[in-house]
Amino acid sequence: MSNELVIDVQPNEIVIALLDNKQLVEISKEKSNIQFAVGDIYLGKVKKIMPGLNAAFVDVGYEKDAFLHYLDLGQQFLTLNKFLQQAIARKGKGLSISKMKLEPDIDKNGKITDVLKSGQYILVQVAKEPISTKGPRLCSEISLAGRNIVLMPFANKVSISQKLKSTEEKSRLKQLLQSITPKNYGVIVRTVAEGKRVAELDKELRGLIERWEESFHNIREITPPSLVLGEMNRTTAILRDILNSSFENIYVNDAAAAADIRQYIASIAPEKEKIVNHVKGELPIFDQLGIDKQIKSSFGKTVSFKSGAYLIIEHTEAFHVIDVNSGNRSKAGNDQETNALEVNIAAAEEVARQLRLRDMGGIIVVDFIDMHSAENRSMLFEKMKEMMNKDRTKHNILPLSKFGLMQITRQRVRPEMNVAVQEKCPTCQGSGEISPAVLLTDQIEDQLASLVEKNKETKLTLKVHPFVAAYINQGFIKTLRRKWQSTYKIKLNVKAIPSYDLMMYHFSDKDNRRIK
Repeated sequence: MSNELVIDVQPNEIVIALLDNKQLVEISKEKSNIQFAVGDIYLGKVKKIMPGLNAAFVDVGYEKDAFLHYLDLGQQFLTLNKFLQQAIARKGKGLSISKMKLEPDIDKNGKITDVLKSGQYILVQVAKEPISTKGPRLCSEISLAGRNIVLMPFANKVSISQKLKSTEEKSRLKQLLQSITPKNYGVIVRTVAEGKRVAELDKELRGLIERWEESFHNIREITPPSLVLGEMNRTTAILRDILNSSFENIYVNDAAAAADIRQYIASIAPEKEKIVNHVKGELPIFDQLGIDKQIKSSFGKTVSFKSGAYLIIEHTEAFHVIDVNSGNRSKAGNDQETNALEVNIAAAEEVARQLRLRDMGGIIVVDFIDMHSAENRSMLFEKMKEMMNKDRTKHNILPLSKFGLMQITRQRVRPEMNVAVQEKCPTCQGSGEISPAVLLTDQIEDQLASLVEKNKETKLTLKVHPFVAAYINQGFIKTLRRKWQSTYKIKLNVKAIPSYDLMMYHFSDKDNRRIK
């Protein structure tokens, strides 16, 4: 397995594509001014207490108040609140958690009115980004993610990732972290920490603690609602979470971004620094590397995946439905059960890829082709679990029901990725009407005259559909092209572009820069 990352840096957004063996498996877009991303820590203000929901609505600066449930406060909420009040009041010197006396844990079965009141300042972290008509969802059990560990202020315990299989390695890491973690701090050890030395883990731990404590140095001057500590951008967050030995290349179309990524990788995995490549060229980076074609074929209502088989994907507010169809696929000599199994196994791979690619969350119902054999149904269930093991997002899969339906739940923390694959007709712009074709050459000549008069152009290239190019160049002596050159005293090159529609044309200057 080989992974590659392709990063398209635009003025207003960054688009990140993850490839697994050259196949697109994840794509995400990040606005340059993104706010309320998962992991961002805000100083908010409680706007409304809802005893019936055992929750509160908190103003964090979003257009709609964010939602905070009592169960998401965290057991050490009273200590966090005490720390916040000390930071704002600046009582005593320094803000070291290690020297604080922890408050008692809040009651798991308590009420929101016991710990919060309207108008109160509160420290919260974004657990889910704004989705559809809903504002952000918050928690007050703060965590700061690093590459190898996750820092949990006030937690006072060390936990190990369940994905680590070796009992000896779990024990080693737990003892190691317990020996270096300061008092009143907790740590979750991530899977990637397997085999790491104490010096590397200690350096990362100290860095996270310093980042946490520095964010409170000037909190007294902050007026709620306001961002206290932002999560790193999506690009570096992806690298932090998934960069491993299987990564072979990272392609970036921006020199500054490439330098930043190279510097970040040098700090977490120096041996991988050379895999960052700055891609140059006139064509967009996604076109150069074939990503755009994969995007167009992978999104939309209908997705083909193997030998004529296809998926129909429908989205609703409550859940997603995926229907598996064999299409015209059939193999001579195979019975219906065998064909159904082959299509379903291939469909499981594509469904797992689609969930990651579109970042579909909530409830997903997959309608596989009916199979009568219990063994085949079990085989399909195991295949789906195997393919979903690559998905970093929390999920749960249920076996096939008696109706052939498989239910999947997948955690939703940000809006679903959606790419419009249907394009407007470039000739009529969706209106269904076009200007008379007989006037096309007159329009081209008017544009040509304007460019010569206003821009003082002396050499131009006209790009048109091959049929139009043939018409302009027809004849041995007095072609339309020669007539225009003579009239406007200009050198004109007519270039046929097969991808252009019949009425499309553009002019380029002598440096091949598009003008009109």
